[in-house]
Amino acid sequence: MKHRTARALATRPTAALAAALLLGLSLVGAVRATDPAAVGTSATGSAVAVAAAGSTSAAKKFGWGRPVAREEFNYTGAPRSRKWGVYDSPGHDDNGLRRPRAWHVNGHVARVVGNSRGVTGGMSARFGNRRYGRWEVRMKTNQRDSEYHPVLLLWPDSGDWPCDGEIDYAEGGSDWREIHFFLHYSCDNSQESETRKVDTTKWHNYAVEWTPDGIVGYLDGVPWFRDTDPEHQPPGPMHQTVQLDWFPDGTETTRSWMKIAWVRVYDVPTG
Repeated sequence: MKHRTARALATRPTAALAAALLLGLSLVGAVRATDPAAVGTSATGSAVAVAAAGSTSAAKKFGWGRPVAREEFNYTGAPRSRKWGVYDSPGHDDNGLRRPRAWHVNGHVARVVGNSRGVTGGMSARFGNRRYGRWEVRMKTNQRDSEYHPVLLLWPDSGDWPCDGEIDYAEGGSDWREIHFFLHYSCDNSQESETRKVDTTKWHNYAVEWTPDGIVGYLDGVPWFRDTDPEHQPPGPMHQTVQLDWFPDGTETTRSWMKIAWVRVYDVPTG
């Protein structure tokens, strides 16, 4: 399956977007406190009931150690501006809008909602920027409209796309029962990809490990993508972004959402 180039183009920051990321953030309606999935892990590391039965963290399974940067969403309101640049811009491929009000943190998880008019959201991490590292994110969606695609990706700090690459290590397509990995490389936007069947309406841990030896994707601690070609390596540091992108297809769009329980970044030995 080939990745749609247009989605990545829409991710590329513009001067206006870069300025917008410095602005304050807006609030959106709260996630229901009665939602049994809306629980997370505190910044102190105390265990709470966010983990679904049988799910596994790659960091725990492979002994990645303590995170060097993290976001646990243990506060309420908008995503914290010191940690996130929330998009206020046109949407994917100029379809719809990305607005700060699409996001809300309820003390346990961050939720982004895409409405029936294509107003949705995305945000870019201001922490954990690095060349080589490990990123892991806990995410779930609803049985979303096929036009809304959730994506966890690493974007080049340089903003020079496609030459400096892109790593989409968990991207939903039209089917909420699948997840995709796309590695973009070269100024020609060449790509390597993989697809797995998974119920994205359940909590899962999605991770990527980027070392000088290659790039590995993990789903609940199980490797499912690997590329060891040195020509496919991003040339510079990258950072996490989280997006719910709208792909209108001419049919009626229904309200959809994705939730993020935490984002954790780990070092890799490079010596």
